[in-house]
Amino acid sequence: MPETPARQIADDLRARIKSGDLAPGTRLPGEPALVRQYGVAKQTAANALKLLTLEGLAIARPGSGTYVREFKLIRRSGTERLSREGRALGRSVWAADVEDRPLEVDGLDVREAKAPDWVAEALGLSGEDTAVVVRSRRYLVDGEPVQLATSYLPAGLVRGTRVAEPDTGPGGTYARLAELNAEPVDFTEELRARMPDPDEAEALAQPPGSPLIEIVRVARTPENRPVEVNRMLLDAGSYVLDYRFSG
Repeated sequence: MPETPARQIADDLRARIKSGDLAPGTRLPGEPALVRQYGVAKQTAANALKLLTLEGLAIARPGSGTYVREFKLIRRSGTERLSREGRALGRSVWAADVEDRPLEVDGLDVREAKAPDWVAEALGLSGEDTAVVVRSRRYLVDGEPVQLATSYLPAGLVRGTRVAEPDTGPGGTYARLAELNAEPVDFTEELRARMPDPDEAEALAQPPGSPLIEIVRVARTPENRPVEVNRMLLDAGSYVLDYRFSG
């Protein structure tokens, strides 16, 4: 299938970005310049620039133009971030992702609530015993919002512990679960890409039309007891997902 004019322009600009010809922070050619260079309509030029913003390669600044994004992609290691060795050293799961980059957490909300049906099923909760401790937060890297996360843990297990407090201490939630003889050692993650709802897009500062990656992780003990469900919403333009498997 032949490429559309907008896609061809985006391909040309992308190649210049990846080659370093257009460095991070550089202003991309504006719509008038692209119209003159490619002989296309203004809307076609606008669509080409929008494609680059949707890919996370560029950022639009109203009244100023579209610029090559300076943000360095986060390489999310699906295996290293959950290592027991890291927890033993007091590192959070984020340490493997961001290394020395500035990481902020805002909007932290810790509360006890009735588990949504899908969470209760994943945690094996039934009857009247479906209370969970909910930990919701937003993560920012280099000052940019990149992820929303909500963890659900059985209230009967963590009520009254540091897991139910805003600051869980060194090593995070999983280190505290280990102290409760409920250390997670087995993890499953389900991933899907979708469009955000308006609230999610606003919280992640995503431009219209940008997708997110939804990851639902279930953590289990050596006895196969589920002790946490974590639903993560990632700005797709900010991440590379890295999974390593051995045969």
